[in-house]
Amino acid sequence: MKVYRQGDVILVEVKAIPKGAKDVTPKGALVLAYGEVTGHAHKFKEDAEGLRMYQADSGERYIHVAGITLDLVHEEHSTVRVPKGKYLVPNQVEYTPAELRRVAD
Repeated sequence: MKVYRQGDVILVEVKAIPKGAKDVTPKGALVLAYGEVTGHAHKFKEDAEGLRMYQADSGERYIHVAGITLDLVHEEHSTVRVPKGKYLVPNQVEYTPAELRRVAD
């Protein structure tokens, strides 16, 4: 299993995307998360060839890189080269004594 990380974003390689997951690929850049303070984005370039995003009924998000290796970019982090494959995009959470809260959307 391969794992790729860029700040608060993690991609975990999976064998398959769950059946019934809906294609939710946006037009333009595919943004995985926005920074809370800066508003900077963890994203793939606009109209990346062979890139799709899916959402399962449980709410989990997946991406499928069907073509060549793609670059996940962010203004404050190093570029991550993501090779062909299927990946879970887990929701990151942060523990505080009051609550568990999502780190990025």
